[in-house]
Amino acid sequence: MKDIIRQFIPEEEVGSYRSFGNGHINDTYAVSDTQGRERWILQRINHHVFPRVEVLQRNVAIVSDTIRQRLEAEGDPDVERKYLYFYSLRDGSGKNYYFDGENYWRVCRFIPDSMSMCELTEESARYAGEAFGQFEEMLSSIPEGVLGDTIVDFHSMPFRLRQLREALSVDPMGRAASVADLVQEIERRAEDMCLQERLYAEGKLPKRTIHCDTKVDNVLFDKGGRVLCVVDWDTVMPGFILSDVGDFIRTGVNFAPEDEPDLSKIGVNMKIYRAFVEGYLSTAGKFLNETERSLIAYGGRLMTYMQTVRFLADYINGDTYFRVHHPEHNLQRTRAQFRYLQCLEEKTEEMEALLKA
Repeated sequence: MKDIIRQFIPEEEVGSYRSFGNGHINDTYAVSDTQGRERWILQRINHHVFPRVEVLQRNVAIVSDTIRQRLEAEGDPDVERKYLYFYSLRDGSGKNYYFDGENYWRVCRFIPDSMSMCELTEESARYAGEAFGQFEEMLSSIPEGVLGDTIVDFHSMPFRLRQLREALSVDPMGRAASVADLVQEIERRAEDMCLQERLYAEGKLPKRTIHCDTKVDNVLFDKGGRVLCVVDWDTVMPGFILSDVGDFIRTGVNFAPEDEPDLSKIGVNMKIYRAFVEGYLSTAGKFLNETERSLIAYGGRLMTYMQTVRFLADYINGDTYFRVHHPEHNLQRTRAQFRYLQCLEEKTEEMEALLKA
């Protein structure tokens, strides 16, 4: 491991390292200097999930520079703790990642005296909204076309529908007939759920730089509870703000987990929704256009619908993408997500009224 670290940091500065965090995709280690102070974060990038490593690392470098320049221009006294800084290789190549023949590695600066909040409350939902709104606002100066897609078609609704239809046509596990009711409901909503692509083509919905993983535990706080920065930038890429607000509504506003077997427990937590939206608009409201503002509640329905489609496609294909804990797990997830979609549809008027207020 030290051979990897010294590609970025002089060997005489490096002390010990330990496993760090609870991420499910990349392997992460905290690295200390010779005085025992944790100074760096070493990560092995999962190139099976993120095959476009060069694009990913170019994106994070641009995002890092953009946020740093903004903070410095504003005279922020705590700049170094409010963005992620990725080290370049010591070989002079300028690359901010290292390939050892099998794996890709990167090193970023450790942010001291920071913490994350895993419990979702009204307070943390508001903080998350503020943080992700500010993150998007700070990056709104990056022109479209500068960043690349770290995962191609990640949040493309036409692409996800095409995947489902192809799975149904092949039906490798003979499961299609048993989910005909779900397929019918999905197809009935398909045209409405491709709205963002149509609005983009009409020039009404712009592409922004978005985070694509808006969980509250991707926000770092200082010990006083004030927001420091948004972390986990692997999915930062061009997209629509509906992805960011929508995925928080999908995951954070639901009373139940995304694979809840008891459908009666599923519902919309309007207190969390209100807190998140208030926080988000307090910072993102500086750059959103009226179309984006009006579609925030729709974003929740869109992302829930998209996840319903993805779970069902994987079930039809024989559970080849999402890890399952029993043979019907993806079907259970599909039915839970679809039930939550119905709950969001039932709350549409109330959710949109809050936006107008």
